[in-house]
Amino acid sequence: MSRRAFTFPGQGSQVVGMGKDLAAAYPEARAVFQEVDEALGQRLSAIMFEGPEDILRLTENAQPALMAVSLAVIRVLETKGIRLADHAAYVAGHSLGEYSALCAAGTFSLSDTARLLKTRGQAMQKAVPVGHGAMAALLGLDLETSREVAAEAAQGEVCDVANDNAPGQVVVSGATAAIERAVEIAKAKGAKRALLLPVSAPFHCSLMQPAADAMAQALAEVSMQAPVVPLVANVLAQPISDPADIRQRLVEQVTGVVRWTESITWLTGEGGVTHLTELGTGKVLTGLAKRINSQASANAVGTPADIDAFVAELTA
Repeated sequence: MSRRAFTFPGQGSQVVGMGKDLAAAYPEARAVFQEVDEALGQRLSAIMFEGPEDILRLTENAQPALMAVSLAVIRVLETKGIRLADHAAYVAGHSLGEYSALCAAGTFSLSDTARLLKTRGQAMQKAVPVGHGAMAALLGLDLETSREVAAEAAQGEVCDVANDNAPGQVVVSGATAAIERAVEIAKAKGAKRALLLPVSAPFHCSLMQPAADAMAQALAEVSMQAPVVPLVANVLAQPISDPADIRQRLVEQVTGVVRWTESITWLTGEGGVTHLTELGTGKVLTGLAKRINSQASANAVGTPADIDAFVAELTA
């Protein structure tokens, strides 16, 4: 018996034109984009479809935009008889993708999810003055060596492991000078490549504590239901379903490590998942899944053609 998990992409997957083909093909997708626009009081869909790219890339826009495309795919699948609860044993999302996963699984309403992500994006941006924080990808080093790099580079400043994305792909985050030191130390320790990332703030490190506080407040005020299937949480790499637990982990996630390698390892090991299906924009998580577990089958569903092929596969 094959078991499937639905995964939801994080920041960096956004691209001008995202969701436009879905909106053209499906009224359900248009309804999602319209509801998100109304919840935010802005024409986010226009920025998604037409750009400009620098406005779309702003954290407060990129986060709800990526969620909106993932949910548009979910809503279209539902009209074709593909319900999440029937076809997924678990959901998981990369950073902001946890909110998409929880919305898809019924924990948050679509409007609330859009507003939470707007708040999250603004709070993350505000937590650290522009130029004072940075992130870097360390390619070709294992997690333990990357932790050593971060510790050595810190020199009294913040330098944390932020994302364990796949074997040999770790991201560090913190104060700009410390991250610049980490790039040089990583190269000296044998990294294939170490490079600064084009991000506007140092996500998933202790500098994000003001944003974590803001999310604790926002999450305390929002209605939450248990998800229809468990969420494998970024900070635990374990499944959770209790709304109070989910709320706590979403707060921790702002400053905590995205344990993606361990999450996919758990899903395809103890979780018994044989198929990982990424819903939304791009194929980043699909690529990571194949690096984490070459035995697992992974696919991405984000375009009308992908949806048709996926429905045909599930209903064959």
